[in-house]
Amino acid sequence: MALAAVVLAAGKGTRMKSRRPKVLHRVAGKPMVAHVIQAAREAGVDRLIIVAGYGYEDVTAVVEAEAEVVCQAEQLGTAHAVMQAETKLTDFEGDILVLCGDTPLLTGQTLLGLVAHHRATEAAATVLTAALDNPFGYGRVLRDTSGMVRRIVEQKDGSPGELAVQEINTGVYCFKQAGLFEALRGITPQNQQGEFYLTDIIERYVTGERPVASYLLGDFKEVLGVNDRRQLAEAGRLMRERILNSLMDVGVTVVDPATTFVEAGVTVGMDTVIHPFSFLEGSTTVGEDCTIGPSTRLGNAIIGDGSTVQQSVIIDSRVGRQANIGPYTYIRPGSEVGDGVKIGDFVEIKKSRIGNGSKVPHLSYIGDAEIGAGVNVGAGTITCNYDGAKKWTTIIEDGVFIGSNTNLVAPVRVGAGAYVGAGSTITQDVPPGSLAVARGAQTNIEGWVEEKKKDLRRD
Repeated sequence: MALAAVVLAAGKGTRMKSRRPKVLHRVAGKPMVAHVIQAAREAGVDRLIIVAGYGYEDVTAVVEAEAEVVCQAEQLGTAHAVMQAETKLTDFEGDILVLCGDTPLLTGQTLLGLVAHHRATEAAATVLTAALDNPFGYGRVLRDTSGMVRRIVEQKDGSPGELAVQEINTGVYCFKQAGLFEALRGITPQNQQGEFYLTDIIERYVTGERPVASYLLGDFKEVLGVNDRRQLAEAGRLMRERILNSLMDVGVTVVDPATTFVEAGVTVGMDTVIHPFSFLEGSTTVGEDCTIGPSTRLGNAIIGDGSTVQQSVIIDSRVGRQANIGPYTYIRPGSEVGDGVKIGDFVEIKKSRIGNGSKVPHLSYIGDAEIGAGVNVGAGTITCNYDGAKKWTTIIEDGVFIGSNTNLVAPVRVGAGAYVGAGSTITQDVPPGSLAVARGAQTNIEGWVEEKKKDLRRD
């Protein structure tokens, strides 16, 4: 049977104190609504409708590749929000999930269970519920004598007896499409908020002898909503905990989970060790038997098997196998570092390719360069890639030795097997197998220091 989902994502999120729509605030590197979309897809959703309102254009730009978007120009309540999806689902035959765009911890597994229970009971609607010791603030689920859901009452509208109930509505539902929108059109805003509550559809269904079932959620954390920055931080913490647990389950060592930050979408191979204060972000992929950190940031980076990256930053770049990076290396976007390469302390690599087995051990800037295999770059080497108007390329072929404190003024090529003397400023190509020395001749003036001291004493 076909399955659709309507994701409610129209709210501004006033308590977030932000110009950004609430559902676009990030948890573990992804907008909250993106996590909800992923859970829906994992549950087998065929049609996905996002109901946007505040920041409609911004929300659309983020989700349009994954879902259809409809606009709720006025936020008049949850029932009104679902109504905006009617035109998209008029000809749809199947079940419809209703989800909240600010519940990033919701899982596809839970939605699969909800849908399966909904279909097994042949209910017209099924409510995802949870049992809380302190249910204050949540709508309470009221049942009839047979155990079926009779009504949902909101905190502000409930009597003392009703509010004593500990089973709450999570705001997640599964409906049969047949009759849903007709029932929604009959809802009126007869409540203290003056809004069209989706929860009111339950009583309408019961009155019309359409059965309403419930599915009890095992872990209430999955439906924790995000309404302010504190709740955003807590959702991030719980998501990171989930991600790190899944990594440890497949053989990754996380030395201190409390100080390790791995985003959704990162993959890490078996027997890799992640040390504290490391940040693995975006689409980063780390191979097996690697050592990452401490104090390392990897953003959309690819790290080959057996490599070590410590106290360094690598962004939008690739590192090969058995490489040794850091400490205090900065590899900027567009760089490729080969197998067995050493990039050491206080080295910056920008949009460059470093061949297998080469070394840039310390205190160097390599920008817009093509470096071959087996090259040794001495301390303090700089590729002078910018002439004030345009970037130029430095090419260093295989087996070259670059002496310390060398300036390579691009565009320039150093041929295979050549040597460049320390302290040189190279402005012309160096032929293969040659020694290039480009520095002023040394002059020694004997007795200069003593004469200088005499001049100072006379002054």
